[in-house]
Amino acid sequence: MILPTLNEAENIAPLIERIYAAVPDVHEVIVVDDASTDGTADIVQRLGDAHPERRIRVERRPSDPGLTKSLARGAQIATGDVLVWMDCDLSMPPEDIPRLLDAVAGGYDIAVGSRFVRGGRDKGSTEGTRDSRASVLLSRGLNLALRVALDRRFHDWTSGFIAVRRDIVLGLGLRGDYGEYFMDLIYRAMRAGHRVLEIPYVIVPRQHGVSKTATSFAGSLRRGRKYVRTALALRWASLRGAL
Repeated sequence: MILPTLNEAENIAPLIERIYAAVPDVHEVIVVDDASTDGTADIVQRLGDAHPERRIRVERRPSDPGLTKSLARGAQIATGDVLVWMDCDLSMPPEDIPRLLDAVAGGYDIAVGSRFVRGGRDKGSTEGTRDSRASVLLSRGLNLALRVALDRRFHDWTSGFIAVRRDIVLGLGLRGDYGEYFMDLIYRAMRAGHRVLEIPYVIVPRQHGVSKTATSFAGSLRRGRKYVRTALALRWASLRGAL
């Protein structure tokens, strides 16, 4: 498990407990912390010290922040053959991790938690949460546009909930900014012939802490433009044979 964090003090311990409840034999949990100011890394350190049998460790990144860089660092220092990562705000259910792992064990190279395949669902009511309704609606529209721009066979291009063979991540590398890295990885993996399966899951709104993505409509629109530019660049590179 690779868990990239930035100020998730209220969420990280409950998330780790739920991970171990769902996957008791998880090989290791690596929390890659991007210089949190709320004590997230210290909470993880204390949890690891209290349960040495669980192999919980924290990798502190005091400088050069960024989600993609944190995930790349986690992949580099991991010792397992399959990597799983997810958001750390409790919006993605750890209880679905076994289904992702089963898919990889069954022969798929990548299994993705998907909100937009049958059985999955995007955030419902956001009243009383840290997410805006406008940003949720824009996210749905964005994924439709990305399907058209990239590949209609795949549905959730901004998921970020994934189980993947470590050698694929190290071989392809992770590129791009906050969310662009995911569509970049999936698109290049599919073009390279790797088997990808989407597993439905139901996402819930954040209850604690501050979202690292845009929570307003304007902010979501700016982020969405970056995603679309990345998608078009990937298609152009594919047409030129330059992926």
